Amino acid sequence: MRLAPLRGETTWSLLCRLSARYGLEPHNLLGHWQWRDQQPRHRDGRRRADAEVLLDRTGRGLLAALCGVEDAVLGRALPSWAHGDAMPTAGAGSPDRPQGQWRTTGTVAGPVAFGCRSCTAARTGEAVRVVRYAARWERVCTRHHRWALDADADHPLEYLDLRGCPQVLAAQRQWGGVARRARRSGVEPGEVFGLASAVVCRWWEESLHWEQEQIWSARLRQVAGAAARAGTGTTAGLGWWRAVVRDALVFPEVVTVASTLLEPAMAQLVWRDSGGERARPLPADGAFCHELGVRVHRPWLGPLVAVDHGGPLLSWMGSVIRHHRGTSSSAAGTAEDPWWVRPEHQPPTTAAQLRVLGKVKTAAGPVTSWHAAVPGPRRHLISGLVASAEEQLTQLRGAQRGTSGEAAQRLLQHLSYTAGLLDRALWESATAALEAGESLEDLACWARRPVEVLAAELAAYRGRDQE
Repeated sequence: MRLAPLRGETTWSLLCRLSARYGLEPHNLLGHWQWRDQQPRHRDGRRRADAEVLLDRTGRGLLAALCGVEDAVLGRALPSWAHGDAMPTAGAGSPDRPQGQWRTTGTVAGPVAFGCRSCTAARTGEAVRVVRYAARWERVCTRHHRWALDADADHPLEYLDLRGCPQVLAAQRQWGGVARRARRSGVEPGEVFGLASAVVCRWWEESLHWEQEQIWSARLRQVAGAAARAGTGTTAGLGWWRAVVRDALVFPEVVTVASTLLEPAMAQLVWRDSGGERARPLPADGAFCHELGVRVHRPWLGPLVAVDHGGPLLSWMGSVIRHHRGTSSSAAGTAEDPWWVRPEHQPPTTAAQLRVLGKVKTAAGPVTSWHAAVPGPRRHLISGLVASAEEQLTQLRGAQRGTSGEAAQRLLQHLSYTAGLLDRALWESATAALEAGESLEDLACWARRPVEVLAAELAAYRGRDQE
């Protein structure tokens, strides 16, 4: 028997298909390997679709033999295939027995999505579930008009029906040209897409307050209605659907924004809006933001995004202006890199949004009240820090008087002290929530920081506090 892998497939997905071909359940096949840890599961005990397995050299040879496929073929098709080489050699059991280790895909080779079952059936003859590594710009199946959903989110859907959203299909065909232009400009397509996605997802969050917004609401009705007609919909509310369909519905705007930001002529508009060599604040009716709104079929959008101070679009515009003035180093991965997206600007994943919605609907754990969960002294400390920060900001109203040096000194001293107070309030609040039973992943989503960064910052704060 020969079972060929699908390009980008997870090793665990291949194991599941292999067990089905042998007429077994996946857990019946796992006994061929010696496992160092437990399979990842959701909070309710169900197995996670985004689970991944890392196999040592002996274990990979065994899987290749069971599939009837050469090891080199599996290595080219499975992104996680060689990651098993980093497994520690020490462990319990026989060292000669094939070894395996469980992981989640996000810690191995990036985000994963469900594969199109119709495409899988055409390739393998079986319409079974497949999980594969896929970037956000690789989610559209133009042949079957489907959007592949994230496999790490805890919901029953594998795809969205796009037959009523031709704009999404057209955007997928356009993305290839945008990616080629990015490479010609010396930029990785993933960086351009990441910035455009951060910009548009910020608009998506604000769109609930925009009376003029009709495009996304129409797409949402179309996609949710198609799922209901197909019998795969749920009775969840608007918040659930907005979390699940966001990446699909904003995809046309993301591709348009990515293409726009790559155009030198648009960068020139930003430079002109800034006053050129005679610097001035960016106007609310600037030509760049107006043109961007027109290109995403929302002529009214320009003035709204032009005043979104602190957002990813204004950060990109600031980097462009500094580059024109020769005051930017444009080092990759820094604030001077126009394509770098700050951690707080990165949009939360579908899984993170659903966890937050779950927390809102049914509080996890026995404690539901902040007053009951957090001791009084800590609550008073947090309230005092916030009140002190408010007092400092109030004093800034009269600090802009005197000579430029005196005014700048007062402003910087007050702002620095206020930032320190707010930082302490942030760490105290995060520590209190963590001790009350909230997950680190949820805290990272709320604080708009990567999980690893938040964990390191919390540990550093605790260390300073103990000293």
